[in-house]
Amino acid sequence: MKHVAHLARLKLNEAEIDLYTLQMNSILEYAARLQYIDTSNIEPTTHAVQLYNVMRDDEVKVSLPQNQVLANAPEAEDGFFQVPRIV
Repeated sequence: MKHVAHLARLKLNEAEIDLYTLQMNSILEYAARLQYIDTSNIEPTTHAVQLYNVMRDDEVKVSLPQNQVLANAPEAEDGFFQVPRIV
């Protein structure tokens, strides 16, 4: 635990080192149990839950006219939004 604390740049007193050592050992013992679980009938996956695309399909729709879109713009020029120059 002292080595881990050193790597994490933590200053621990002896009571904290003893407590964290017990907690770390408990975590490592639990993780070691996972080696004994039979996973031979389980198909390998890249994610724990099934992923799917939640976005809708693209659909062509009628857009607003340019003058309506630019009506709420603080500044517009030549049919475009005018924004501050960023260099």
